[in-house]
Amino acid sequence: MAKIRERYDALVIGGGIAGMQAALDLGEQGYDVLLVEKEPSIGGVMVGLNKVFPTLDCSSCICTPRMAEAAHHARIQLQTYTEVERVEKKGTGFAVHLVKKPRFLIEDDCVGCNLCELACPIDVPHEFDYGLGARRAVYIPHGNAIPQTAVLDVENCVFCGKCEKVCPTHCFDFTQEAEEVTTSAGAVIIATGLQITPMAAKKEYGGDTFVNVMNPLGMERIQSSNGPYGRVLRPSDGKIPRSIAYVQCAGSRDRSIGIPYCSRVCCMYALKQALLLTHYIHGVEVTLYYMDIRAFGKGYEQFYRRAVKEGVKATKGKVAKITEADNHDLILRVEMLDENGRVEERRHDLVVLAQGLVPGWHVGGVVDAEEAEDGFLLTPEAKVSPSHTTMEGVFVGGVAAGPKDIPDAIVEAGEAAMAAANYLERIGWRAMAGAVLGASAAKQEVVETWEMH
Repeated sequence: MAKIRERYDALVIGGGIAGMQAALDLGEQGYDVLLVEKEPSIGGVMVGLNKVFPTLDCSSCICTPRMAEAAHHARIQLQTYTEVERVEKKGTGFAVHLVKKPRFLIEDDCVGCNLCELACPIDVPHEFDYGLGARRAVYIPHGNAIPQTAVLDVENCVFCGKCEKVCPTHCFDFTQEAEEVTTSAGAVIIATGLQITPMAAKKEYGGDTFVNVMNPLGMERIQSSNGPYGRVLRPSDGKIPRSIAYVQCAGSRDRSIGIPYCSRVCCMYALKQALLLTHYIHGVEVTLYYMDIRAFGKGYEQFYRRAVKEGVKATKGKVAKITEADNHDLILRVEMLDENGRVEERRHDLVVLAQGLVPGWHVGGVVDAEEAEDGFLLTPEAKVSPSHTTMEGVFVGGVAAGPKDIPDAIVEAGEAAMAAANYLERIGWRAMAGAVLGASAAKQEVVETWEMH
């Protein structure tokens, strides 16, 4: 991996789809970009999804080409497994303090052969599969990871030395420590993406207790061709589920858990998954319990109608509580909203909670930009300048500014890149960079002349 330079035109924080798009747009305009990602691979949430709505195109087929383009772009330097510790305003630019986390191997020497992972005897729940699959204590994040470089999980490693013995390039270095690095940038784009609301937020749903109450991103992995099971099975016993329920607004539009806002995408990703389940499992019954269907985007209402037409049961009802039967089936207590409030108990093999979206990262103590009450970055002029934050020179793209779908995240990331480019031109960042480089060249010439004499 290339050494971090002293100066960049822009820093992009977050290597998901929005961060990659912002970096690519700036790179194509000739700006030098440092793209920083805290995980061992870029791609964010999108690379782990199965398909996208409403077209049902392969998510990886859209995301992985952008990952490769960002990694190989001449103007973009990729820095994975790195945390941004502090971004400070210095004159017209920013001083950026980074911490490179140790992989416990020399990255440039790793060839991604996977032999270390095959030799490792330790199995650990895999974060990429949301705990449904397993990885080793030394591992490459996933098959589509960029870079294809291993990382050692020192918390679970027993230091048996088997990985080191089979490594063909002898790249392991167990003495590595975190490295602090400082650089500078003319503009900053925050594209730190999302997390879903915690499964334990609604205790009455048993999301942190019942094995067959799943989060939606876990269902994405189960439905994916490269997922942990290879097909749709319920986690408790490997049974093919014949009755599946989706509980809408399980992590948003709920003041009791401090998330009063609508997360916008929950209805659509639930409909997408439900429709695909009818394709993957012959004769399956999928019921979607909802208060309102919010199909807000182009073609979304038509997709909703298609899902219902092809067998998804959309039931207007509010789930009050979920309990577990002896065989790990789930019993839902539902208030039927379209039938005078009648309460029913319904039994299902598997339940998926339609969790809401919350910020993937908070800027407090790192960047002096303000957050809104909901925790997303505040954009005071959202209607005319959706990427502008409360700090000059700092811009935001994607879900870091608020819940949205993938197309909107990409569009807003492009707007953030254009706003950052305009800002760099306005402050004359390139002219200053030229002056600095010219002064450095002159100084080097003096040194060389003195050494000659």
